[in-house]
Amino acid sequence: MLNLTVSNIGKGLVAGFTATVLLSLLMVMKQMIGLMPELDVIAMLSKMMGNSGPVMAWIAHFMIGTVVLGILYVWTSPSLPGPSWFRGAAFATGAWLVMMIVIMPMAGAGLFGNSLGMMAPIATLMLHWIFGAVLGGVFGALDSSTISKTIAAH
Repeated sequence: MLNLTVSNIGKGLVAGFTATVLLSLLMVMKQMIGLMPELDVIAMLSKMMGNSGPVMAWIAHFMIGTVVLGILYVWTSPSLPGPSWFRGAAFATGAWLVMMIVIMPMAGAGLFGNSLGMMAPIATLMLHWIFGAVLGGVFGALDSSTISKTIAAH
């Protein structure tokens, strides 16, 4: 069942933006406390974009999390099992796998970020699960509130 209605895409964008804001705060806190400084997603994005600088990397980060992942989640979520937060985490596991197999090698970090150490794949998986749970949870809440309003209106 294709889930790509204008309403659902809007909910996906809101959910993607919300999840990206939380993920970004976690990433900044991780860097501020010096936890795994070698895992700097913004620096990696900047490097992949021809050393475009942190502003462009942050914009790309928000575009990926909000637009790309927000809309892909709307499209794939009906096929995923469980409650909305779990569907989000399952979806984010797939996004993490793409990051480990495609993006990390493109960024020069090797397959599964092996040049960043063995904690890199674990840390990024945890961050993806948090992102996904928030993405799915927010989308589910927005979807439920729309359904409730529609039922109440009739």
